[in-house]
Amino acid sequence: MRRFAYILLLAAALLAGCREEDVIYIPEEVEVSRPEYTSVEGFYLLNEGNMNSNKATIDYYDYTSGYYSLNIFPYVNPGEVMQMGDVGNDLQIYGSKMYCVLNASNKIDVMNKLTAKKLGQINIPNCRYIQFHGQYAYVTSYVGPIALQGEKVRQRGAVLKVDTTSLQVVDTCYVGRQPDGLAIADGKIYVANSGGYDPSDYERTVSVIDIATFRETERIDIAINLQYVVCDRRGVLWISSRGSYYGVKSNLYAYDTRKRRIVATMDVPVGNMWMDGDSLYTISSEWSYLTEENEPPSYKIIDTKKMMVVNDKFITDGTDSKIALPYGVAVNPVTKDILVTDAYNYTSPGWLYCFGADGVMKWRVRTGDIPAHIVFI
Repeated sequence: MRRFAYILLLAAALLAGCREEDVIYIPEEVEVSRPEYTSVEGFYLLNEGNMNSNKATIDYYDYTSGYYSLNIFPYVNPGEVMQMGDVGNDLQIYGSKMYCVLNASNKIDVMNKLTAKKLGQINIPNCRYIQFHGQYAYVTSYVGPIALQGEKVRQRGAVLKVDTTSLQVVDTCYVGRQPDGLAIADGKIYVANSGGYDPSDYERTVSVIDIATFRETERIDIAINLQYVVCDRRGVLWISSRGSYYGVKSNLYAYDTRKRRIVATMDVPVGNMWMDGDSLYTISSEWSYLTEENEPPSYKIIDTKKMMVVNDKFITDGTDSKIALPYGVAVNPVTKDILVTDAYNYTSPGWLYCFGADGVMKWRVRTGDIPAHIVFI
């Protein structure tokens, strides 16, 4: 039976006896492919939803049935009146739990990873991204409220330490302004500071936090307006810069934590990226205020061992011409299928594309608004 098929049966049973004013949400399921039987059973997709729209949603794809289920959260959690919330910024699985970071709602919803049933909530202002080590979760936060357009905010951001058992914040470490992505390696947390609320003076550093003391020990100069940071198997950090949206382009940097220096500048724009083994998949559709339009989309694979682009366009069948705004990317760790999300126009439902390792499309399906973050089960 499909993972969420029982919800349809429950909804049908309730529908017969409900009052006229009652609202029964019936999930939409779409058959998109044939069943696949590997150790990967499925994946969740977090749709961000536009800010102030309260439209963050979670979809689920079941490899064992080939069915895609849209907006599963309200069906599994009917008691959540406002559903999920505003702006889904990150989605991660750790142990038996799934953590959904809801930026504008100032919270993290904690769910059972198999059912998406909500188990609890962590309240963190302007939360951004989450990673884990031992019994703790580490969350970046802009700390203050979301800034209005044109408002410059000089307040320092922070990384908050959360006990994954009690779901309570137990410590705080202040870093640079508006910290975003973070990675954990060799007993240290590396945090990408953006300074995105003040384009006249972007941050350009990665904060280094010692996990044992949970204190910032240094800042590493990289580039302006940093966003993502991931660590490869050799202790090299791959750090993306959004650039300035004017003359300074988005770029990707490799920083060797043992040599303590930048060892490669890739000249690759990054809107999102995914590490699979020694392969780093990057996508981009960089916005420019000079032209007031997006740059041509980019789909690249970087060999992190050789530190070079080995595939300049991983979509090979021409389907990329149908993708309006590539926004999210993920790679199935077993089949090596490549998943690419299309935010379309940021206000309407987007698309999810599945490509084989050869870059040929296998299937696509409609999603929620601004599909972005994927985690595999």
